[in-house]
Amino acid sequence: MTFVRRRIARAGAAPLPAALAPALRAAFAPALRAAFALAPRAALALAPPAALALALLAALGLALPAGAQAARVLVMGPGGHVTAHQDPFVLAGEPTPPPNAVKATAAAATPPKPKKKPPQKTVVSELKRLLTSGAINPTQYDTYSSSFNAALNAEHHLKGTRATELEAVITNLHNIAAGGKLTPGRLPVLFQTLDRNREWWTTGPLLTSGQYVEFSDSQLVWEYYAGQGIELQVLGSFGKADGLYAAGPADYAQMEALLAQIIPLAVNRAGGLVWEYYFQFDGGKPPWTSAMSQGTGIEALTRAYLASHDSSYLQLAHQALAVFTAPPPVGVQVATPLGARYVQYTFAPGTSIINAFLQSLIGLYDYAQVSQDPLAQQLFNAGNAEAEAEVPTFDTGAWSLYQPGLEDTLSYHELVTGFLQQLCTRTQAPVYCTTAQHFTAYLTTPPVLQLLTQHLAKGKPATISFQLSKISHVGIVVIGPGGHTLFSTSASFGYGTRSFAVPPLKHKGTYTIHLAATDLAGNFNRIVGTIQVP
Repeated sequence: MTFVRRRIARAGAAPLPAALAPALRAAFAPALRAAFALAPRAALALAPPAALALALLAALGLALPAGAQAARVLVMGPGGHVTAHQDPFVLAGEPTPPPNAVKATAAAATPPKPKKKPPQKTVVSELKRLLTSGAINPTQYDTYSSSFNAALNAEHHLKGTRATELEAVITNLHNIAAGGKLTPGRLPVLFQTLDRNREWWTTGPLLTSGQYVEFSDSQLVWEYYAGQGIELQVLGSFGKADGLYAAGPADYAQMEALLAQIIPLAVNRAGGLVWEYYFQFDGGKPPWTSAMSQGTGIEALTRAYLASHDSSYLQLAHQALAVFTAPPPVGVQVATPLGARYVQYTFAPGTSIINAFLQSLIGLYDYAQVSQDPLAQQLFNAGNAEAEAEVPTFDTGAWSLYQPGLEDTLSYHELVTGFLQQLCTRTQAPVYCTTAQHFTAYLTTPPVLQLLTQHLAKGKPATISFQLSKISHVGIVVIGPGGHTLFSTSASFGYGTRSFAVPPLKHKGTYTIHLAATDLAGNFNRIVGTIQVP
């Protein structure tokens, strides 16, 4: 019997049968059409991937990385038939790294257990409670109960990875119920997630982590997280909507169809509408959300209004602002002396990820300009004041930082450069414009190396230290007094003071040290120095 079945059995559950759009679009639309014709790459999250966030960059017509390409998406059709194609609105790239060395916050921690345990809540008992209280009707109850039973039955007949992945989704659902968070508003998205996973793992192929998945009867984007199953990619879905808007009027109907599918999956959180994530991620327990995905949702709703002139999209965008007014773990606002920071993960309020912060500001700005919503303008102003102060601290002088102390990958460096360029265009703030210029220059600037070690003791294991200006792959060659190569190796290093361990140097004299570095953008530099062994 599986873990899920054991937990349910122990719980005693019986099995159940305005203003910005025209000029902005006119300026960006031609570049966007060209970008999508070239099948660009994008980034996400939230948890969310850099690939999906780069989709937003593409959707605004800004420069994309060289070699950018559309993501390979697996689409499941009727009868479980799966085909692969390149979706130009879901762009390839690496998943968003988790917060660096961040543990679950005290607010998200499991509360102390009471001395007397009440009966454990389960999916079954919570559905019964919702039915009895009138929160759901008998038809809904039967639908969700049948979905849950079908998933349990399918998991029982699966083996290996397929069983593990479906079980993980069932377990997340069970834990949400046990935590008293199986609210009526969450039922549609949670049971759609359950049904999609049952459909995939019983009929579809095995997946590699980070693979994007779609279904032929839906516009939504899903992503495979190994050990967590297929999960709704909120950032990716809203990013796709942005891309469809940017592609032009011929794709507006598809954009509105996508939004019609994701809007009902929002829940009430922080007094407004929020699109949540329902899987475990780096210490964060579901349900959690992200300023980046929420800001992108606001952006997509704003664009849907521009395309359709349907004011209901702006009304929904206004309701989506509430999460920016509340602190974690419910909301995404962390108050600062200057204003506010909007965080990537509600379960990691101490983690500042600059690209996510900037993208959330872009969404708030564009909505505020179109709608003239005073709350949106207030939220943008508070975040903008903080961001203008923070942005220089993410500039190392040679590369960008993803979060304090952690350098960006190439795709994230290009991503944050694009976001800075967008904010420069919108606000004309010198800090955005100047930092964007710096980051652009770093793409063609070779890494700087400096040999720090000058003397080593004879016959003892040692390290050779050097200073490196930016994240690079570094090679070292040690040549002895007689001109023979004694040691060589290479490794990747972040910026700062770094070192190689070298074998004992057995002879007195002068040793020649060659150091060579290639950064993430392919820029190369080398130096030659000497070390004395007395």
